[in-house]
Amino acid sequence: MNHVQFNRRRFIQASSAASVLGLAAGCASTGAGSGGKVVVVGGGYGGATAAKYLRLWSEGRIEVTLVEPNEAFISCPISNLVIGGSRQMADITTSYDNLAKRHGVKIVRDRAAAIDLDKRQVRLAGGATLPYDRLVLSPGVDFMWDALPGLGKPGARDKVLHAWKAGPQTVALRRQLEAMPDGGVYAITIPLAPYRCPPGPYERACQVAHYFSKAKPKSKVLVLDANDDVTSKGPLFKKAWADRYKGIIEYRPKHNTVDVDAATGTLKFDFNDDVKAQVLNVLPPMRAGDIAHNAGLTTANKRWCEVDWLTMESKAAKNVHVLGDALQIAPAMPKSGHMANQHGKVAAAAIVALLAGREPNPLPLYNNTCYSFVSDTDVVHVASVHRYDAAQKTMVTVPGSGGVSTAASELEGQYAMAWARNIWADSLA
Repeated sequence: MNHVQFNRRRFIQASSAASVLGLAAGCASTGAGSGGKVVVVGGGYGGATAAKYLRLWSEGRIEVTLVEPNEAFISCPISNLVIGGSRQMADITTSYDNLAKRHGVKIVRDRAAAIDLDKRQVRLAGGATLPYDRLVLSPGVDFMWDALPGLGKPGARDKVLHAWKAGPQTVALRRQLEAMPDGGVYAITIPLAPYRCPPGPYERACQVAHYFSKAKPKSKVLVLDANDDVTSKGPLFKKAWADRYKGIIEYRPKHNTVDVDAATGTLKFDFNDDVKAQVLNVLPPMRAGDIAHNAGLTTANKRWCEVDWLTMESKAAKNVHVLGDALQIAPAMPKSGHMANQHGKVAAAAIVALLAGREPNPLPLYNNTCYSFVSDTDVVHVASVHRYDAAQKTMVTVPGSGGVSTAASELEGQYAMAWARNIWADSLA
């Protein structure tokens, strides 16, 4: 690592610490405040972080209930390594137990079915109702299936997987690749941006190609991208494809998928010829999760939720804070796990202040790092720092704060795994 890279990394780490410490100091400076009931829907990077820090920064005064149907947290970042075969599901899975045992978060294993904004209640699929003073929604994304009519046919979605929510489909896609004969084609389709960043489509192409290079050298990876070009770390990915996976990965931009025939393994596009492949990995267009969408919070193109960046409070509903991939992002802000973690802290600090009758921090500062594995060990990254701009009422990138790897390296791979362990602990330990 050269001196500039080292200083950039130190700056990003310092910015992270400063932003978090500033939020915590803001909570503690006038006392942790009074209590209240906060319901958090969704235990991903945003929701788990918000639940933990609401308890920490209120010194246990705020009652926090986390609604999450899954038994454990499964990370979308790093999940492509399971598809590539160098990691197992256990490596990306973390229990929610510490949120309850160490921090007193009440965890409800259920799905939030609906929100009554007037009564301030969340109705659960199991029939129970949870009242709240403040609601935190970290619903992730759901898919716009209507854009791909063929996937509405019975059994189609069991055969054509997205594996964009780490879990059973991650394992199922790996099994499809293992079962595919050598000489077959794996095709991944990418929708127009914005979409949830992790697991990361270009990283996934690298992971599948790495597996093929070792186990199925006659097989091909076809990347069919609706966008005009690679949307993140383009030169680095293209270099990896040319140097490491020449003859294995083929990248085709401007391929907008409009339908899928699961029975014949055929992809259809608006302007391009049909493509057939043995394994189809189709990423439909995405929007904010159903619980937010059905509550009328997707005010940006009926897809994404708009918020006040000082508090993460929805612009469409009072007392409701929205985090993570569900948001209409600020300029140059990725839909990443790291960013959702930052959203969770900003929301937690703001809610602690608001329930105590204080003003929230007027100058939140976020940092973000996105790592991508181009092999089982070598990694590239992009990093940025974002600050609130009062005149524009949005988050803007801090000039000179970001950076992109000069080249893939094993050292960056060590940083990536350290990042993962640290953020999982920050959100869940």
